[in-house]
Amino acid sequence: QVQLVESGGGLVQAGGSLRLSCASSGMIFSANAMGWYRQAPGKQREYVASITSSKLTHYIESVKGRFTISRDNTKDTVYLQMHQLTPEDTGVYYCNTHPYSRNYWGQGTQVTVSS
Repeated sequence: QVQLVESGGGLVQAGGSLRLSCASSGMIFSANAMGWYRQAPGKQREYVASITSSKLTHYIESVKGRFTISRDNTKDTVYLQMHQLTPEDTGVYYCNTHPYSRNYWGQGTQVTVSS
């Protein structure tokens, strides 16, 4: 059974930084493209960034230059380094495969950016 466990969220002031982690188990992590997604209050969950098995990355426009997705296949973990955070980045952040699987959503980690 696939399990994805996110961590690293918190409360940060605008302009601050956070590093999210997502540990996976139950799948061949190195063979999967992975993604980060987020859900802001009152909004639908949205895609944020992804990284392929060969470490090619992609970002939505609003986080380019501020967020960096990376992965460590020796630890079955994917990361999201976030800098220059704004209140618009507030939400619950989830990792999943990319494209996502409906069965793989974890509990997410809350990121709150105060102005």
